[in-house]
Amino acid sequence: MTIAEPDPAILHADLDAFYASVEQLADPSLVGQPVIVGGLGARGVVAAASYEARRFGVRSAMPMAQARRACPQGVFLSPRFDAYQAASTHVMEIFRSYTPLVEPLALDEAFLDVRGARRRVGNGETVAHELRARVRADTGLTVSVGVASTKFVAKLASDLSKPDGLLVVAPGRELDFLHPLPVERLWGVGPATSATLHRLGLRTVGDLAEFGEDALVAALGDAHGRHLHALAHNDDPREVEPERVLKSVGHEETFPVDHTDREVLVREVVRLADRTAARLRANGLRGRTVQLKVRFADFRTITRSRTLATATDLAADIGGTARELLDAVDVAEGVRLLGVSVQQLAEPGDGEQQALPLGVDAATTPSDERRAALERSIDGVRRRYGDASVLPARLASGRPAPGSGDP
Repeated sequence: MTIAEPDPAILHADLDAFYASVEQLADPSLVGQPVIVGGLGARGVVAAASYEARRFGVRSAMPMAQARRACPQGVFLSPRFDAYQAASTHVMEIFRSYTPLVEPLALDEAFLDVRGARRRVGNGETVAHELRARVRADTGLTVSVGVASTKFVAKLASDLSKPDGLLVVAPGRELDFLHPLPVERLWGVGPATSATLHRLGLRTVGDLAEFGEDALVAALGDAHGRHLHALAHNDDPREVEPERVLKSVGHEETFPVDHTDREVLVREVVRLADRTAARLRANGLRGRTVQLKVRFADFRTITRSRTLATATDLAADIGGTARELLDAVDVAEGVRLLGVSVQQLAEPGDGEQQALPLGVDAATTPSDERRAALERSIDGVRRRYGDASVLPARLASGRPAPGSGDP
């Protein structure tokens, strides 16, 4: 059991309907309208929906075609990630004005450890009230905040306080807060695990806490069973970790269903590699080691990696290597998550000499320089017209990869 502080000082701050809220701030005529942001093509998905749109059943990760049917009067917009990044940077600066211990999880959410602000500002609840007011006054955005003694409970508290709310879980009351909640609120309980727990008669976190660790391990496997047993008892010793030097850049996707179709998985690898390469270029980085992450239906996770002769930020290099790594993986038992990342990062020109291709017909094969120029041109088009505006050829034709993002 995590030892309680005199007052809760771990905050989870989550901006409400972030992408949609940024769009409403940029265009006041959208305020009060059902705004839906995402890929606008036939195979697009919803990235964010305003609370007005959510009343019609629209939610993140829903196919855009389904969202249009649910909310035909909605305002449908392509993402503008530069605008979201700028808004996020402003908000994170506000967070860091209260404490240097800020751990961003995404553009729109972060953990904060505000123990060091007690003397200057007050306890965790006082900081949360002031922080929420600052964000609204300085940016026009609303943020929901959970305050607790652990990261896990703080995250749950912010989720349950949405929209534009604040929920404090007092030390010593964490289990009273946790145990009535459905098991689906635990990190790591998706549809398959939920079904297993329900078959065992476990429907609340309290049911799971009383079930016993050994029994959970027998039902779910060692790592997964112990993880859920610990969370059900508020055993979460993780500290808030402020941003460190970037060691890897990547993207991963959890599928709504497990997949054994290798062609679907190859298409997903192509998409993940394309996003990873774009993120590298956005950060002015290249990397030498490509890593593939595969999580199977039973939550067993493996990684495979290969180090290239020279650093790259090109989707063709990253995707080709990741596909070769996937070729060596048996996917027959079903894959629930894929990830592609690049490590051994450096800025271009950090003592790395670009290798020249040998035995290549320059008339038919683009050079590295031409490929780099092409991919950077694509970055510019996507910044202006959205991620769905230009696709890798493998994604532009054929069926979509289930669980994928914009088409």
